[in-house]
Amino acid sequence: MLILHLDPIATSLMSLLIVIALVLAFVMLGSHWLRNHVLAFAAESWVIAGLSALVGYYGHFYELFLIAGLTALFRGSLLPYLLMRLVNRLDMHREFTPILNPSTTLVLGAALMVFAYLVADRIGQSLGLESKIAVLALMALLGLKLIGFLMLVLRREALSHVLGLLVIENGIFLGSQILVPGMPMLLELVILFDLLIIVLTFGLLMRYLKEHAGTTSSADLRRLTG
Repeated sequence: MLILHLDPIATSLMSLLIVIALVLAFVMLGSHWLRNHVLAFAAESWVIAGLSALVGYYGHFYELFLIAGLTALFRGSLLPYLLMRLVNRLDMHREFTPILNPSTTLVLGAALMVFAYLVADRIGQSLGLESKIAVLALMALLGLKLIGFLMLVLRREALSHVLGLLVIENGIFLGSQILVPGMPMLLELVILFDLLIIVLTFGLLMRYLKEHAGTTSSADLRRLTG
């Protein structure tokens, strides 16, 4: 397993990138400006692309260089561009009706991250994984999924829900790059293109809601008509 044979420099670099990805997830939690959400997601995707390249270099999984490039292109550039177009076209620049305020949301997110660390540490002990990078990768996988679910629950704008789903997928992808770097390339390519389809589909849905319902907030969509 790659994580058992990493030198200290590689471990430090990967740990730094994982921590940066987690910090960017908290940026999304702590801001109600949708533009900040999109930019933080783009930066997080570039960080994951860098992590894929590092895993490919140190683990001699050279196909991961292609995955890193496609991650930067699709996750880090194309998807944020499409999301930013939605923000500007639908004129929805801020989350006006969150269930909790940013400070409370950040505290709840920190609590979930502590929970993710405890679960990751217990799983690492049960599997005999003594490497700190393994526990950190498991924590990032679980933590980003929990933060994504938190965004789905506490935010009401449709775009925030899309970003919540993308954060969940980022967590799964980040963890898999370290824990199972030999995952078939075809599967990783399918995941990348699935994200593009998800964003395009939700974009059409949000435009339809804005045109026919006059809003994209779930707080205002409490009754089915038709």
